[in-house]
Parts: sequence; C-alpha cells; structure tokens
Amino acid sequence: MNIETGLLQPGQARCPAESTQEIIARDARPAPAWAASESYEYLGSQDITKDRYTEASFAHAEFEKLWTRTWQVACREDQIAEVGDYQVYDIGPYSFVVVRSDDDEIKAHFNACLHRGTKLKPSASEGFALNIKCPFHGWTWNLDGSLKEVPEKWDFSHFTSGKTCLPEAKVARLGGFVWINMDPDSPSLEDYLGEEALAHLKAWKLEDRYIYLHVQKSYPANWKLTMEAFMEAYHVGDTHPQVAPANGDVNSQYDIYGDHVDRFISTLGVVSPKLAGKYSEQDIIENFTMGDSSAMGGGKPQLKEGERARQVMADMFRGMFEKATNTDLSAFSDTELLDTYSYTFFPNLFLFPGISLPMIYRFRPDARDHRRTIYEVMFMRPKPLTGPVPENASVEVLADHQSFAEAKGMDPGFGHILDQDTDNLYAQQEGLEASAKPGITLGDYQEIRVRHFEQAVDKYIAMDAKLPDWTRLQRG
Repeated sequence: MNIETGLLQPGQARCPAESTQEIIARDARPAPAWAASESYEYLGSQDITKDRYTEASFAHAEFEKLWTRTWQVACREDQIAEVGDYQVYDIGPYSFVVVRSDDDEIKAHFNACLHRGTKLKPSASEGFALNIKCPFHGWTWNLDGSLKEVPEKWDFSHFTSGKTCLPEAKVARLGGFVWINMDPDSPSLEDYLGEEALAHLKAWKLEDRYIYLHVQKSYPANWKLTMEAFMEAYHVGDTHPQVAPANGDVNSQYDIYGDHVDRFISTLGVVSPKLAGKYSEQDIIENFTMGDSSAMGGGKPQLKEGERARQVMADMFRGMFEKATNTDLSAFSDTELLDTYSYTFFPNLFLFPGISLPMIYRFRPDARDHRRTIYEVMFMRPKPLTGPVPENASVEVLADHQSFAEAKGMDPGFGHILDQDTDNLYAQQEGLEASAKPGITLGDYQEIRVRHFEQAVDKYIAMDAKLPDWTRLQRG
C-alpha cells in the first residue's frame, strides 16, 4: 500500500484506513478514558547511531549511567508475601536481595557481603530465610539489613565501629510490583512515570492479577535491539503473515507519555488494511491467535449473516474467560478483552494490561556480553473471585535451541509468534555489525517508540557516571 503524504508535515502521515480509535468506537462496550485517548508527538527523523548496539564501551556506559539511575521492576509483591520471603534480582553486574523484612516493609539489599564481597544469595534465586548469611565466613545480617553477627568479632573492631548495615536500593510498590532504584537522588517512581502514565497503570489494577506462566530465554543480540523488536506492528506483515487476517497492524496507534513511558494499541478481530477485501469476517475468526488460549475451549464460532467477527469474539471471550478463570469481567470493555495494549516502562519493562494478551516482558543485558540479552515473558490472569489464589509460576528457562512453543503451558501458536520475533534478532545484530551505514532509519510514526526509547537512552548516557556509593546507600 502506497501512502501519499502530499504537503503533510513530518510525523503527520498515517495509514489511510480506519483508525484504531474508530475501530474501538464501534464496540458495544465503550473503552475507558485511558484507552480512548491519543498522545503522539513528532520527535525528529534523524538516523539512530548503531554503536549503541555494537560497541562494548556503550554497554559499559549504560551500566554506569543508566541502570544505576532508573526504576526497574524486581519482582511481584506476592512473590515475597511473608516476612523472610526473598527474590534475587540481577541487572548486569548488579544484584539485589529483595526481601520482605516486616509485614509492610520490603528491602532491596545489594547482594554482596561487606567482608570480602561474596554474593549472599545465588543469582536468580528465591526462597525464605530468617536472616541473610554469607556462605563463605558466616557474617550475618537481619532481614532489615542491620548487622546480626560477625564470627570472631574480636578481630574486626575496626569494622564494627563504623557503618555495618547492608547497602540498599530505594524501593517503591505500584501495581502489585516491587520497583527498585540504585540512585538515592532519583525522583519518586510517581514522578518518574508521570501523571498520565501513572493514571493508566493504576486503572489496570494489576495488583489483582497473578503470574500463571513465566518463561525465560537468552538471545545473541543487544538488549535494546531485542526490546525494539516488540515496539511496533510494522513488522507483522512479513514476520507474522499468519496473523495479518485478524490484526489491524499498519493502522495501529502509537503514543508517548513523558520521558519514560510509551505504548501502541493494535486492534484484533479486524483484518489488516493491507489485506482489505481478501478475507471474510469468518476468516478473521479462523485466523485469530491469542496469548491465553486456554479459555477458548478449542472451538471457534460460525458467524451469522451480518455479524462482526470482532464483536462476536469479544462477547464469546468474556463468557469463556469468566468461566475458565472464575473471575468477573463485566467491568472490562471490549477493547480491553481483545486488543494488544503494549506499554514500555523505561528502561526494560513491557506491560500488556489486556485480557486476551495479558503479558509482562522484561529484558536484561548480559553483564559479560553486550551482544546478549535475557528475555522474560510472563502471562497474567485475574485473581479468582473465590478460593485460593494460585501461586505465581516459577520461571522456566529455555535453552538457545528451544522454541517458546516448548514451554509448559504456552499456546503453541503464540510460542511460534515469539520465535518469529526473536529469529529476526540473529540477522539484525549480525547485519548491524557488517553494515557500512553508521545508523538505522526509523519511520516517523510507526517506529516512534524506538526513537522515544533511544532518546531516553541518550539522555542518560550524556550524564556523568553514577556508580553506587555504599556510604550513602546504608540506612542507619
């Protein structure tokens, strides 16, 4: 499809088809205010330099300037529900023991003994502990980070006379998540996200959900490159041709909110504008793939004359999801049930607050290889109305050669979609390494999230190094 831009200013061009908001406006159950809004801003058309993806020195600068200043999700609150429960969050060379130290207190201690630096808890571990004890020489801290015991204390009077608490990062709780920030001078999480994005996140009530599937896989591509593979629907036609008959890809909506949050809305239950007239409403039903397929019951309805696939799917999913998950979805609009709402929370979190695609993505750079990324996919469900709330799923780590479709509980069709996304990364990383061109070119509208994200990266890289100062990170 060729788009004639005429005398339009940069950033004004849009797909000449029904817009996302026009599609949503036709739904029987209207969208909430956070969904029925637009917030696009033209951010320029310059190429993005490729050194950020290919140079180890750039990754080193990120560890010193970006990761030490930004708010990151470490875990879910209910993953550390009881006093003594802990999760270890690793980000590059940094590691934290995130522990519930009291009924209403959560701490994020730097995961290193103050004696000779041994990790107090293994990376990526979780569990329960009465205290935090070094496995090397037995130095022990209370859950709140205060020093409890030093074996042969008589030999360390020079240490015990000074500060002895474990250094800790700032902690905030929002949406059922535990967020941490290494910078004691950082803005509050609320100020960091901004008023509008904060209102969106609070409206989703993600604290009322739990994680039923958690899968992790590593990729030989830079963490930013890996994230950007999921920031636009421009790639759907060639990378995921099987979903185009049921996905409004090129007329997706893109929005930005301040420095640290952006989103796209991609409508489902409609045919791609590139395929208009080639597929019937029944074809849309037959080609629909969703992230949480367990509520589908294995069947797809036959449409009656005059019925819209999108509306039939919304009505059907509402009943099926309520029955399968013992939840009440009457307060959710049709667009929340069906559509892909993808929000990026800088630097490394994606939240998908919908019902049919209820996901969390988290991306973390490999501390030892700037060309490698740890990628996590988590699926959420509403907590049931009655009975016990299922425990959050433990992570299943896939090997490089494994497909996402092999993960236990993963919908095979959606696992294949994730494979298609990530398979592109091999060629993109190698292509950038080989390219004579010094940068990448982005679309003004469809790839605005990539530009917005990289402008935030550049803002932090331009700052002076901010390495953790343990004398300021000790409380007491």
